[in-house]
Amino acid sequence: MLWPLVEERVNEVFATGKFSHGRHVAEWERELAAYTGAGFAVGVNSGTDALVLLLRACGLQRDEGVLVPAYSFVATASSVVLAGGRPQFVDIDPVDYAMDAAALESAVTPASRFVMPAHLFHQMADMAALGAVASRCGLTLVEDSAEGIGMRQSGRHAGLHGKGGVLSFFPSKTLGALGDAGAVLTDDPEVAEMVRALRHHGRLGPTLGDFSTISTETDVPGFNSKMDDIQAAVLSAKLTCLDNDIARRAELAAAYDERLWDVPGITRLPRVVERPRTSGESRPVFYVYLIEADDRDRLAEHLTRHGVGTEIYYPTPLHLQPCFAHLGHSRGDFPHAEAASARALALPLYPDLDVEQVDRVSETIREFYTGKPT
Repeated sequence: MLWPLVEERVNEVFATGKFSHGRHVAEWERELAAYTGAGFAVGVNSGTDALVLLLRACGLQRDEGVLVPAYSFVATASSVVLAGGRPQFVDIDPVDYAMDAAALESAVTPASRFVMPAHLFHQMADMAALGAVASRCGLTLVEDSAEGIGMRQSGRHAGLHGKGGVLSFFPSKTLGALGDAGAVLTDDPEVAEMVRALRHHGRLGPTLGDFSTISTETDVPGFNSKMDDIQAAVLSAKLTCLDNDIARRAELAAAYDERLWDVPGITRLPRVVERPRTSGESRPVFYVYLIEADDRDRLAEHLTRHGVGTEIYYPTPLHLQPCFAHLGHSRGDFPHAEAASARALALPLYPDLDVEQVDRVSETIREFYTGKPT
């Protein structure tokens, strides 16, 4: 049972009386860096703040363009705005749902300075191809690897293929806290130092566990984006089970594959795209089991009526979000992103799910399309 270990580590936080930006955060950063292979892991209060701080720390200037996928959670693009930049949307590959390298090259403009692919659902974007475009076009490569804990490509963990990346520990993530939390991963000591400063009101130098300089001079305008020690303690405990959880998610994904491959109306099951390997192993991680389906919205309603929770990823592509209307895009600009938004549906997937529940979900889907279970 995991809870006794969580309870023990949370009680340690209460015993110290230090609930934010303290010793447990420092310990968690060391553990996370060791797990991912990052030179530096910097804990912050959310995956969204991690994106903002990463972009700022990497030198994004006001109104510079950041190329992002048109299909992702809104924070992928809103973080660019919050960091002072301007989102530039790129269509996705329809198989892996990530930024398409050919589309990226076509989307680069004289205003483009950064490219930020997102790793979605169960695998990373093609970082070799995207990195090659970034190099040719003089773009700084950073990663929205919020969903990417445990994912690797050519031996490197998600978030470490460019200048830096991020992780989200929102409770539903593969490694989830008991509230919001996030981290920046980087091998660049200057980026790490600036993220550390920005998360704590712009104070350079060591601040974890030390509030003695709280009222001293501030070096750069920063944020209050410190990680809570309770979340660090919870994540430290849950990290001990992460690889087992990842293996269990893969087993459940395979169980879904076996039961759903021949269901009429399901037009796509998750596919792991094989990448050319330059070094080391690659590993997908099933954060989400995503299908594409005919009559997706009615299928979701049918599952809900039968007590099966689902999630639509993402019903509105980023270029059609109201908050980005000023960028002047219209329907049809990014067809692959729009198609995914209209057809994608996530099914229940978490380590405590049992195969009998996978059976029930699968039978309920089959019944929707055929009028009868298996």
